Amino acid sequence: MTEELPHDLPEARPAPHSRWRPSLVWIIPIVAALIGTWFAVQAVLQRGTEITISFSNAEGLESGKTRIKYKNVDIGEVTSITLAPDRSRVLVGARVRRGNENFLVQDTRFWVVRPRVAASGVSGLSTLLSGTYIGVDIGRGTDATREFAGLETPPAVTGDRPGRSFILHGPDMGSLDIGSPVFFRRIQVGQVTAYNLLEDGSGVVLKIFVERPYERYVTNDSRFWQASGLDVSVDSSGLRVDTESLVSLVLGGVAFVNPPSGDARAEAPENTSFTLYDNPKAALRRPDRIFEDYALLFDESVRGLSVGAPVDFRGVEVGEVTSIGLDYDARGQTFKMAVGIRVYPERLRVQVSARSARARLDALVARGLRAQLRSGNLLTGQLYVAMDLFPKEAPARIDWQARPPRLPATPGSLNALQESAGEIAKKLAKLPLDEIAADLRRTLEQLDGATKNAGKLMDRLDRDLLPAAQAALDEVRGALSEARRALSAEAPLQNDVRDAAREISRAAQALRLLAETLEMQPEALLRGRRGDGATP
Repeated sequence: MTEELPHDLPEARPAPHSRWRPSLVWIIPIVAALIGTWFAVQAVLQRGTEITISFSNAEGLESGKTRIKYKNVDIGEVTSITLAPDRSRVLVGARVRRGNENFLVQDTRFWVVRPRVAASGVSGLSTLLSGTYIGVDIGRGTDATREFAGLETPPAVTGDRPGRSFILHGPDMGSLDIGSPVFFRRIQVGQVTAYNLLEDGSGVVLKIFVERPYERYVTNDSRFWQASGLDVSVDSSGLRVDTESLVSLVLGGVAFVNPPSGDARAEAPENTSFTLYDNPKAALRRPDRIFEDYALLFDESVRGLSVGAPVDFRGVEVGEVTSIGLDYDARGQTFKMAVGIRVYPERLRVQVSARSARARLDALVARGLRAQLRSGNLLTGQLYVAMDLFPKEAPARIDWQARPPRLPATPGSLNALQESAGEIAKKLAKLPLDEIAADLRRTLEQLDGATKNAGKLMDRLDRDLLPAAQAALDEVRGALSEARRALSAEAPLQNDVRDAAREISRAAQALRLLAETLEMQPEALLRGRRGDGATP
């Protein structure tokens, strides 16, 4: 049963929602919060990019003080310095300012700039006043990274320097180092920027940089060689000493040239590989593509012969020595000196087939072709292998069954000279030197006696002949004095001679008049001379 409500109760109606208006007191905190948030966001945005650089040590670096500079412009700073987990390196945390993130790529390089003295010169002197900083070389790659391995030394060439880099392969470094100059026609056009060993240790690889505009002179046919130290040569024109510059004497250097006979004149592209030769002679030598190996057996000493010594045919270098060793002959129980040589047929400018070349070589050996050791330098005792024709040699043949084929050899001129000297010494030993010495002693005694007799004779001549000769000289002197007085102008003899000469002159004049008269008046001898007015 429900209870009924009275009808006079008031009706409930919903009250309208009243709008709340904030007080002006809250406006200031809200504005301050918005400004603080904006500054916080700006601080985060302006904070920059965090990177990590590893170095071998932290010498000169300080957290919060050391700057990162590119072209002497601050682009960041060091924020922390810690040790690596294995304590082998130092990890330097740095912050790069906003707007510089685009150069944080894999080939970007960092290094500590401090005063240094290196082969390339003195650098970093400005840090004595400004303090040590971290230098940057922006890379050209596109792969971004935030971790870098710092360089221990500044790079020789930065990435923004115009020019091109090239690769050189050589047997060893010589006296080269990072910063060693590169020359073209004795003008420095670049420098060595890096080097390392080949993986198998058989040689070295160098990286050089040639500046603009000189990089256009590096062509696909360029030849490079080590220009370190002095190049001393002695030839028919005398002693010659060559060097690229005084700098190359101290730092070493690399030089290159384009052969005049080269056909490739196109510029070499970036990172083109070249061979690094030991000297310009080897660099400019025509490359040999065809070679033949032979063996030689000598019964004489090969002291002074070295690997690389030339093989010469009448003044033309046709090959080189490749090996030197011993060969034991079990049958004769003797040792012979085995010398391996490599011959380049192209140097002889003879292009024949292998069969015809073998037949031609057999024909030359039949005519007397032999290998011989000769002295290349009397001062140093260096030897070389000479190939020449010896028609009087005993017949010989090439051992084509041996590997490599064995060419016949003949004793060298130096060995023959030594044998001749030995034979002369033996003949001298057989001479009766004691008897010859006794005869020579007697001869000297007789010569001494003759010398004494000659001395006595001279004494006798001085004693006996000298006074008589002196008297004769006095008489001759007196006779000369009398003759001088007789021939003087005031002497009577001179007056008589002058008078006689005058009389003879007058007689001659009279005879001349007589002759003229007879010529004009032949009858004058019979009738007498006519007067000037007489008639016939």
